[in-house]
Order: sequence, then C-alpha cells, then structure tokens
Amino acid sequence: MTAPASTPATTTPPQPFPKVFWHANVTELFERAAYYSVASFVVIYLGQLGLGKSWPSNLNGFLWFLVYFLPILSGTIADQVGFRRSLLVACGLLACGYVLMGSPVWFFGAVLNPAIGDEMVAPASTLAPILLGILLIGIGGSVVKPCISGTVQKSNVGRATLAFAIFYMVINIGSLVGRVVAYFVRGGPSNTAPTPESAARLSFIFAVGAVAALVAFATVALLYRDPDQAPGTPTKPKKSIGEILLGMVLVLKNRRFLLFLLVSSGFWFLYNQVYNVLPLYTKRTLEANPAMDLYTAANPLTIVVFQLLITRAFGKMKPIRSIVVGTVIIALSMVANLVPVLIAGGPRMVLADWIPIGSLFIMLTVALIAFGELFTSPRTFEWIGSLAPKGQEGLFLGYANLPMAIGSLIGGPVGAWIFNDVMARDAQKLDNGLLSLNPGSATTGWLILMGIGFASALSMWLYNVWLERQLAADRAASTSPAGS
Repeated sequence: MTAPASTPATTTPPQPFPKVFWHANVTELFERAAYYSVASFVVIYLGQLGLGKSWPSNLNGFLWFLVYFLPILSGTIADQVGFRRSLLVACGLLACGYVLMGSPVWFFGAVLNPAIGDEMVAPASTLAPILLGILLIGIGGSVVKPCISGTVQKSNVGRATLAFAIFYMVINIGSLVGRVVAYFVRGGPSNTAPTPESAARLSFIFAVGAVAALVAFATVALLYRDPDQAPGTPTKPKKSIGEILLGMVLVLKNRRFLLFLLVSSGFWFLYNQVYNVLPLYTKRTLEANPAMDLYTAANPLTIVVFQLLITRAFGKMKPIRSIVVGTVIIALSMVANLVPVLIAGGPRMVLADWIPIGSLFIMLTVALIAFGELFTSPRTFEWIGSLAPKGQEGLFLGYANLPMAIGSLIGGPVGAWIFNDVMARDAQKLDNGLLSLNPGSATTGWLILMGIGFASALSMWLYNVWLERQLAADRAASTSPAGS
C-alpha cells in the first residue's frame, strides 16, 4: 500500500505595498532631487555672490544643521496635524526657499562674479533673501524627513526591511536625477572660464530645485493621503513640544549616549566636507568652472551600485566595528587628494584634454566617502537602539540624527578655516584667477582632515572598550547577591 501523496503547503503571497507607500517615495524622490540639484554648488554660488571666503560655508553648515536637527521638533508637529498637511506646507516652503536663493540674481540685479573673493561685499538686498531662503529650505526639509519615513514605517505591511531599502534607494536615485538635470540646465560641459553672463546660469539650479519641489507638492496634493495605522501596531501617544524637549534632556543626560554623539559626529563632520571643502578646493584651485554636480554624483551612484553587495558581505559585522571601518574609509578618502598634489605636473594637470587629475581624485574621494557611509549610516541606528535603556528605544532613535546635525554645524566654519587658512596659506593667484597652492600647505590641510577621521575612529574604538567595561560592571552588579 502506497502512502498518500502529501499535499503541498500553501504559501500566502506577500502583500503588496499600498499606494500611499509609492506616493510617499515619489514625493521623496522629487524632494531629494530638489535638494541635491543645488547642494554641490551652495558654497560656490554664495561665494560668487560676494559673501566672502568664510560665510558661504558657515551658512551651508547651518542649512544642513537645520535639516538634521529640526526633525526632532517638526516630526512631532507633523504627528499632530497629519502628514499630508505637513508635506504640503513643507513642499511649499521648499519651493519658496529655492526661489529666494535665486532671487538676488533674478530680481535684484546681483551679479555672480566669475571668481570667489575673500571679503564680504554683498549688500542687504542680497543677504536678506539668501538668509530667508536657507531658513525656509531647512524648515521644509526637516518636515519632509519624518513624514516620509513615518509613512514608510506605517505602510510597510510587515516588510520593513524591504520597504526601507526601497526608500533608501529612492533617496539616492532622486539625488542622481537632481544633479544631472542641474548640470544640463546650468549649461552642460564647459572647459572655458566663466564670464559674468555664463556665471549667471549657475543661479538656474535653484529653478530646478523650485520646480522639483513643486512637483513634490503636486504629488502630495493629488495622490498622497495620510497612511492608516498598520493592523496590530500600537498607536503611539502624541507628544507635545515640551515633552519632546524634556525627552532631549533625558537622552542627553545619558552619559553613554552623549559620548556616542560626540565621537560619531567626526564622521559626519568629514561627510559635510563634500559640500564645503571639496567645492571650494575644486573651484578655487583646479577649475574655474567645475562640474561639482557630476563630481559629487559619485556618492549616490556608488551607493546605488554597491549597497546590496556591502550589506550582504559585511551585514553580520558588529555595528561598532562597522562604524569604525566606515570612519577609517572616510579618513583615507581625504588623504587620497595628496596624490595629485605631490606628483609631477600637480593637481591641475589635465588628463586626455578632459579633466584635471585633481578633479578626478575629488570624484574618487566622494566615492570612497559613499563606501564609508554604507558601513556607518545604517549601523548607527542599530547601535543607538542597543544603547537605549529598555523601553526607551524609540525615544533614543528619535535623536539618531544629532551626530549629523553636530557634524554639519561644526563642519561649515571649521571646513572653511581648513581651506582658507591652512590649504590656501601662501597661495599664489594665477592669471586665470585660480590659486596655486603651496604643496606644504595643501598637504597639511588634507592631513588635518585625515587626522580628524582617524581620531574619530580611534575615539569610537576607545568608547566601545569603555562601554563594554561599563556593561560588564552593570551585569556584575545585577547578579551580585544583595548586601554582598
């Protein structure tokens, strides 16, 4: 007698993501396209507007600080009023902010100088819309972040890992799209030094940002609806601004978390130099008309190509070790720029009538920084979750962007100092307006940046040694008999 054939097990096909998930990702794509269409040129644009050699980096660092710090507060407001309303306001603020950034050239007669001067000469009619524009972009961007990530969380239908992988991929695709579109809108390839007329085309990148923000607004207005709470997911109590501020005090009183914020901010300080030191170095020493949008596109392109590979190959590495590896990579990315400084022909030696070798190494630096980000960024959230006291994981993860905010706020002024007062010390001005750096001064600047990375990696390793001892002491205390 033969045994009856076994009935094949029925498998339930995975539930598709709801429409709101895809609408949120489309909104994120255009918001990121808007932001990164202008990010690579902010310090160059502000310098050419007459804000001098330091204020462009200071203001750019402040902009990044707003984007990463304000979600602590703006996320709470979005929970109160709803994601859809918040996104509509945010996209409107972004569009207005980008228009204000371009308005000195478009409406107030400001001239973009072909070269960046040392002194602040911009009048109030230039400064006022720039400052307001930075404020609106910072506030708008800070609102978008928690709304979109919150939508992904609420609509992941039990597949959070895949949902956030798609979300992260969309961010980088939007970043690539924005940079490439801005590159062609501002004039495309050019090996000639900019004239006042051609320099004015740089302001067109803010038109790209404004249009992309308006497309994001239209997506929200026509398609996006507030996501429903996933079945079985407990509803989080809504918090007031006062409760959020008290929560910040609570987490910052945690010595272990506070030390982590400080040691990990070194990575984000160096990351911020992609939009401070690297544009200044390229514009003022290598090319009068650099394609910084394409050069910095090496970051999202590297992430899109290698994200899955790095996750599969190194996903089981301990979080703290992964963060240390990423920080070492970003430190090495900086010192790589010594190669064109020290070789015969120097960093302005043109390869194949196309690109200075120094600019080629700038692209290499940006790509290496992306590898560092792949090792560091996702594991930071995992590590912060493990640091949180039991039951307070959500509270602590709400402040996970603080290292990025700290690194950005410090990165602007310190990055400007490293370029202007260290690298450009004893530099000679060439007939074409570029600076010929003293090799010793340039070497010192890149070594300082590398040293900051290595010091951050070492601090992170020492911090981990200290933390393991603290945790061992805690375990010993919890298992000791009372009164022993």
